[in-house]
Amino acid sequence: MTKIAIISDIHGNKTALEAVLKDIRFRNIDRIFCLGDLIGKGPQGSACIELIQKHCERVVRGNWDVFIQAPTDNAFLQWYKDRLTEEDYQYLNSLPFHIDLELNGQFIRFFHASPRSEFERILHSHPIEKRLSMFENSELTNSNNKPDIVFYGDIHTTFLHTYTNGILCNVGSVGNSLDLTTASYAILDGTCANNAIQFIRVEYDKEAELKIAEELGLPQLDKYYDEIMLGKYRGA
Repeated sequence: MTKIAIISDIHGNKTALEAVLKDIRFRNIDRIFCLGDLIGKGPQGSACIELIQKHCERVVRGNWDVFIQAPTDNAFLQWYKDRLTEEDYQYLNSLPFHIDLELNGQFIRFFHASPRSEFERILHSHPIEKRLSMFENSELTNSNNKPDIVFYGDIHTTFLHTYTNGILCNVGSVGNSLDLTTASYAILDGTCANNAIQFIRVEYDKEAELKIAEELGLPQLDKYYDEIMLGKYRGA
């Protein structure tokens, strides 16, 4: 059987990513899935892409990974675009929409935001009908099987809900957590017959991350400060 560490929403925060990867190694877990948003918000997107390529077995695309590839006249977005290499863009463009996995007789699906789009935001507070729609199939999932467990990222807030038709789990964010300010990831433990799920929180040096961001000239540094130090979403 197997254990899989599930990470998401790195957002260019290499300091947090390195701390999480170290924690995963400490737990002797050698399978890592990443649920997207490798870049944006934080200053070291290209370095994070390199680490993800090196350490993650499977990676899906997030909304940032998609729209960063399009031309823009937005100076804020252009700052991030200018710091990615041609190889980075090729890698982001190659990422699949979702991962399907069978483990211990359960069908498990992983995607960034919803089964319909990387841009459809589903919160833990949304009506039950909207949350249950996370178990549906779409043209993008391209399957007739409905998942028993769904893992996703996007909202930077961990939660686990159990319904009669399955388990919905958000793994939170490594680099831009908005519930607690510690980095977050989840472990899917296939050594348990019923596939146990565990949330992990990891402290990292946020002051060092902000110093790096300042030295690299990160735009909207004040908003990045509020997000990683206070868990205050810049779009609120």
